[in-house]
Amino acid sequence: MIVRVFGLVLAAGLSASPLVAGAPEDLVERGAYLAKIMDCQGCHMPRAADGALVAEAGLSGGTVGFELPGLGIFWPPNITPSAAGIGDWSDDDVLTAIRSGMRPDGRALVPVMPWPSYAEMTDDDAEALVAYLRAQPAVETPAPGPVASSDEAKAPFYRVTLP
Repeated sequence: MIVRVFGLVLAAGLSASPLVAGAPEDLVERGAYLAKIMDCQGCHMPRAADGALVAEAGLSGGTVGFELPGLGIFWPPNITPSAAGIGDWSDDDVLTAIRSGMRPDGRALVPVMPWPSYAEMTDDDAEALVAYLRAQPAVETPAPGPVASSDEAKAPFYRVTLP
């Protein structure tokens, strides 16, 4: 019997082994813990019609977007190690996005991404988070692209209003 837990595979009572070659098990487990307390799934995991997270889809992109005044509507991207996600990004690219809010192509991440809160993450924790993301199954689902107005939205979104 094989059971998948936080990107690890447990086989009939045998010890867990990471899905990424060379990533120590404890590093991936630490990354899983960090991803959970950082609530990565809250944004980057699809939701069912009832709003429940679709865990089997992994971090393949949020299906509920955020409308930001003056910026448009954005849906959280796929952050699995796929071509539709972060598969073409280097580990440094992922760390830069998490810690400084900049994508490899030079574009800024939308302000909903709480990178300022993650900027002070220790190097060890950042390495663990990247190991965990790399250990996830690759899902080739692109997130909806940003749109300028609610008239163009093809998926649900939260409206962020400023005081």
